[in-house]
Amino acid sequence: MRPLKLVPDNTNIDFMSFRKIAAVISTVMVIGSIALLAIKGLNFGIDFVGGQLVRVTFSQNVEIEQLRAKVDSLGVGESTIQQFGSPRDIAIRLPVPENETPQSASQAAQKLRNTLEQAYPGAKVGSVEAVSGKVSGELFEKGALALVIALLAILVYIWFRFEWQFGVGALLALAQDMIVVLGFFALTQLEFDLNTIAALLTIIGYSLNDKIVIFDRVRENLRKFRRMGIVEILNLSINETLSRTVMTSLSITMPLLVLVFFGPDVIFGFSLAMALGIIVGTWSSMFVGNGILIQFNVSPDSFEKKAVAANANAERVAPRER
Repeated sequence: MRPLKLVPDNTNIDFMSFRKIAAVISTVMVIGSIALLAIKGLNFGIDFVGGQLVRVTFSQNVEIEQLRAKVDSLGVGESTIQQFGSPRDIAIRLPVPENETPQSASQAAQKLRNTLEQAYPGAKVGSVEAVSGKVSGELFEKGALALVIALLAILVYIWFRFEWQFGVGALLALAQDMIVVLGFFALTQLEFDLNTIAALLTIIGYSLNDKIVIFDRVRENLRKFRRMGIVEILNLSINETLSRTVMTSLSITMPLLVLVFFGPDVIFGFSLAMALGIIVGTWSSMFVGNGILIQFNVSPDSFEKKAVAANANAERVAPRER
């Protein structure tokens, strides 16, 4: 029985002929995402802004504006109300009280519970999450720091393993992946919380691995086919790893899409961010990172110089060991 193959063997697709179109598409996505982040911003979850998140399930559909008016009448500050899951499932986020104390936060949540039970018979208050303003600020700083450290560590790692051109290409491609995912969250105003940070870090790991597989084949082919141009080398390398790239992306994306449509609401943002990140990461692995190598005019000479230097050092050390 033959194994399933979505991509035939010995493909010869001229991917790099689309590099200019791909560069335009990537530029539009990045600029659009940055504009969305600047204009609309992210809808930070309770992890990053503090306050209380109350999830309520109503016995029937409710008017959001009417519900917002009732919540605002409590005098607990400007609230945020969103649907999650079915139209009867509502998430109400209360801001951090001005005089932030455990008692004031608990009183605001209890006041909200009493009002909802009186105005909407049959309403059931589910989970109530609370995060102080100080803790939320620390969580945001640590999450942002984790992303920055991950990107810098990747740059250093690829720089030493390959060449600096590969490191810059991988870093810019990963930056595009992150910016596009963040732009999508700004566009949709989905809640951005610690789960989303975890998704971004996971996307970095997956996307980096995808790029290293292609870069490793590029380096190998640069040494093997010294008279071949860089464009031909890149096309050959992408085609040789195409089956692995497509199968890996699909095998991860398909379960994530199942979680997006049928999974619990708690991991909806994580699953959606992961699915989008893998799709964008596959795109950047084929076009962005490799396109940058063309701009830097990567050739076998750099690897040859490194090999000559390594051999010279080995010859210098060998007599001492004898």
